[in-house]
Amino acid sequence: MKKKSPSLATRAIHGTKLHPYKGPVTLPIYQTSTYRFENSNDAVLYANGDPNVYVYSRYHNPSVEEVEAKLATMYHAEATVLFSSGMAAISTAILSVVSAGDEILSTPALYGGTYRFFRDVLPKFGVTVTYVDPKDLAACSALATPKTKLFFCESPTNPTVELVDLYRAIAEVKKAEKKHRTRIVTMLDNTFASVLHQDPFAIGFDLAVESATKYIGGHSDLLAGAVIGTKKDLKQVRQVAKYLGGCADPFAAFLISRSLKTFELRVQRQTENAMALAKALEKHPKVLRVLYPGLKSHPQHALAKKQMSGFGAMLLIEVKGGVNGAAKVCDSLCVAVNAMSLGGVETLVSIPVYSSHVNMSDAELAMHGVTPGMIRISAGAEGIDDLIGDFRQALDRL
Repeated sequence: MKKKSPSLATRAIHGTKLHPYKGPVTLPIYQTSTYRFENSNDAVLYANGDPNVYVYSRYHNPSVEEVEAKLATMYHAEATVLFSSGMAAISTAILSVVSAGDEILSTPALYGGTYRFFRDVLPKFGVTVTYVDPKDLAACSALATPKTKLFFCESPTNPTVELVDLYRAIAEVKKAEKKHRTRIVTMLDNTFASVLHQDPFAIGFDLAVESATKYIGGHSDLLAGAVIGTKKDLKQVRQVAKYLGGCADPFAAFLISRSLKTFELRVQRQTENAMALAKALEKHPKVLRVLYPGLKSHPQHALAKKQMSGFGAMLLIEVKGGVNGAAKVCDSLCVAVNAMSLGGVETLVSIPVYSSHVNMSDAELAMHGVTPGMIRISAGAEGIDDLIGDFRQALDRL
């Protein structure tokens, strides 16, 4: 009889250490840049490629490795590489797959930082990005070429919580691989859903990336990113990380270890609050529309139920008065915090045209589905009656 896997909550708290052992209950912080050798034979072992010799914390660190192992366990994956930020994780993972002359196939609705990396940086390295309409994923086969090395997408998308049919995307990429007789690595930004609500590897993706600053960290007090996948795929990611230098800090790893102990509790409460808040705001006369995958009014509600185990804690509202109306609502909130991030236990609001999607043309905003009157809401863990009351009084000021 196959042994039952521990629950996500248990894996988040204990990782693989589900056995008696002598040692600290809380992860120690190995706040060191370098490591003492017992003798020069350690240097010889390192030079010969022994991965167990600690040399320098840009390469590896016990605190960081402990968190990497725990995140891999949470994802039912083989390995994780932890980074200093979400963008360090995304950019390094992508540069470990593509090189000059290669092509990337991506859906267009992306976090602004990822999109600007595609738009402003990758062309300097001779890498081309082609966008496929998520409503016409069958076009993947026609748009892909023998030079296509990566398919990238995020779902739900930032900030409009639009969904990509991930099962269909994988199927279409497989067809493109067969047609062009090449491997196309598939990578999913899973930040909005988190591992609690979406399993990229069960769907068929090769790599998952997350901004660990968000739900993994959960307390608005750290920056980190993670790439999760097989040991084989992450070997190259880890090698490129050594050169680019976006390594995770051991103290940040310690904070993540702390945060993971309450991961499921936090994110589940935040998800419940998001649903209740979305339902309440949908009824307010000053709100033009509410986008939340858990609402029956969301155009992809059925797809969300198919590929997600929960609907997440991110929602978007569009208010009357355009960007000025959005600013007035954000400035009138007392419980929710006007700040440019997400995933923390505090409810955070931001105006996408001023934050995640700043410095984009009208055409680019339209491609991302972003309008001036939108407010992105990251539901926190506060009392739901307090949150609903806070948004109502702010909207009433319009």
